[in-house]
Amino acid sequence: MEKYIETTMANLEKNGIKAYYAESRADVLLIVESLIKKGESVSHGGSVTLGECGIYELISNGDYDYIDRSKYEGESVREAYIKAFGCDTYLTSSNAVTERGELYNVDGNSNRVACIVYGPKQVVMVVGKNKIVPDIDAAIKRVKEVASPKNCERLGIPSACSKLGKCVSLTKENPYMCDGCTADTRICCNYVVTAKQRHKDRIKVIIVNEDLGY
Repeated sequence: MEKYIETTMANLEKNGIKAYYAESRADVLLIVESLIKKGESVSHGGSVTLGECGIYELISNGDYDYIDRSKYEGESVREAYIKAFGCDTYLTSSNAVTERGELYNVDGNSNRVACIVYGPKQVVMVVGKNKIVPDIDAAIKRVKEVASPKNCERLGIPSACSKLGKCVSLTKENPYMCDGCTADTRICCNYVVTAKQRHKDRIKVIIVNEDLGY
């Protein structure tokens, strides 16, 4: 295990966040399976990482009460979000994890960050080593340079960062954390830093020794 991964995991634990290590994406499923009981309700945020690790196939195999938001349309999508907010296990990734043991996430619709902060009984995050950064400043930069542009491209969202390949705020000399474009399609609307956890081990982070997602 690389020293920076070891440091990150130790600091997550200090902050009340349970940390797990997976040498490869193939090891992730075994850890996730050990954390979810059959019959429990599960849901997830949008995540390339979960797809790369086979999580969607796992939770849709019939063993779990899967709240699949793709099955909802129009105004009923809100119903899926509300159900997910009260589920037993919410699966997601994180836009960045600092070596100080903090989680940094930025959302547009923000149902994902809402579930990270409160709601589901447990949150299980799967995070590739490429998302580990030294501190919050580096996490902010990572989202503006990597996560947001790539997700806009993936989702076909016409925004400034999908055209520039980076957040428009980075054209400024000293961009503020929340600086961004003014488009109605902007995906960076709510910014959440998860630090010390009052509900110890509610959030569980699986650090994978591979580059995964954005």
